[in-house]
Amino acid sequence: MGRAAGRAVTLPVRDGLAALPVRDEDRTGYERTKFKHWVDADKDGCNTRAEVLMTEAVIAPEQGASCRLSGGRWYSPYDDRYFTGPSGLDIDHLVPLAEAWDSGASAWSPTEREAYANDLGDGRALIAVSAVSAASNRSKADQDPATWLPPAAGYRCQYVTDWVADKTRWGLSIDSGEEAALSQVLSQCPNAPISVPLAR
Repeated sequence: MGRAAGRAVTLPVRDGLAALPVRDEDRTGYERTKFKHWVDADKDGCNTRAEVLMTEAVIAPEQGASCRLSGGRWYSPYDDRYFTGPSGLDIDHLVPLAEAWDSGASAWSPTEREAYANDLGDGRALIAVSAVSAASNRSKADQDPATWLPPAAGYRCQYVTDWVADKTRWGLSIDSGEEAALSQVLSQCPNAPISVPLAR
């Protein structure tokens, strides 16, 4: 399958998993600052975090000066809970920045890493989730599905399907433990088609 940015690929998720290259991961040299994030790419006064919050709100927040958000309501699928107000939410990189680094992003340019960290081109890449519950984004940290799955069991099929889609979008590899965990969860899920706009 040839890769070209902007091209869309559609295939069953298990085929998508099988197409991901399996390689050992290496965190050498990783620093979070190598992924510039929460930029205002479209220069509308709202950074990536605010853009995701506005897109994913169940009840839209009020937008004040300098894109300050207040009120609003969100659903956090990791723990199957609703939250009022943006302060209790993190914007999670579905595939964490450190995991992306381990899986190929260490070889990218700073511009490519910034694009990854602020990816608004695929709704699966960034997700508003609880920052405060025990099941929060912060319990996930930079883990992959071999060591962390959402506590909300009903969301796990969606989570691993989106994980495969995000890795496909960015041409990232998986390690053998990650492959085994993804295969195990997906064996209990529909072999749903994923349509992925390639980013690189």
